[in-house]
Amino acid sequence: MQLARPFRITLPATSANLGPAFDAAAIALSMFLRVKAKAADEFSVTASGRDQAICGQIDDHLILTTYREVLESQGKPIQPLALRIANEIPIGKGCGSSAAARLAGIALANHFGCLGRNDTQIVSEAARCEHHPDNAAACWMGGLAVARSLQNGEVRVATIRPKGQWPLLLAVPQESLSTEQARRTLPEQYSRTDAVTNIQNSMLLLSAFALGRPELLSVALEDRLHQPYRAPLCPLLPALQSLKDKGILGVALSGAGPSVLIFLDPKASARKVTERVRKHLLSRGLEAELLPTAITLKSASHNAN
Repeated sequence: MQLARPFRITLPATSANLGPAFDAAAIALSMFLRVKAKAADEFSVTASGRDQAICGQIDDHLILTTYREVLESQGKPIQPLALRIANEIPIGKGCGSSAAARLAGIALANHFGCLGRNDTQIVSEAARCEHHPDNAAACWMGGLAVARSLQNGEVRVATIRPKGQWPLLLAVPQESLSTEQARRTLPEQYSRTDAVTNIQNSMLLLSAFALGRPELLSVALEDRLHQPYRAPLCPLLPALQSLKDKGILGVALSGAGPSVLIFLDPKASARKVTERVRKHLLSRGLEAELLPTAITLKSASHNAN
């Protein structure tokens, strides 16, 4: 049997929820997971970049686990792979690392198992694995993605190309937080007022991106469904929400946290704002890695060679 050609894929980090758009929208960020794979006699992983130890382990490797699960579900033989991973995405910090890993595994299974799946099927499979279609959609499609899972398991996605410049600063703490732990803090019911406010703000948020009106973010990022309940687990959030700086348009938890996404005024000096953020956190007894980033319009890129 002829072996499939080597395969490369590049996937962006993502930031989901965006305040009020809880479980509905996410943006792709200009930090990437790059994977090169070729058929081999046995599985192996060589990793570089962030979280090298996690990316380089063979046991419980999310990319390889997903790869095997997809092939097994289709009754396909499992071809061992040699992976080379270069990672820029913080793992376990609310930056879409698991969505990127799941999509990488699905794409590898699609290529080496000759499954012939299209974009909708790939995103839908990732959403079933992740239970979060927003992250999967933004990671695969790029830009701003709005997604909903249907009862049949398929995902409907709309992508928006944000108008104008949207510089971002990602505040990443040292500690990680699992999505499961963050979700356990949420109540079972919400008031009508809170639900309506979130619907209004999420519509305003989408309008801000579509029309290039960043001044709307100071209102549009207000959330009442998840951030107030997750704040005790994510101390960076209330600390940064209390920072009044003309160079900051608004802040939101990145995914389930604990990282925080900071929207910067494109007219301000990003370097100076970053320094003010650092000093403010230190005054609160907090530290975070501050990573400049931006919304990327690049979708997942992959090729066989």
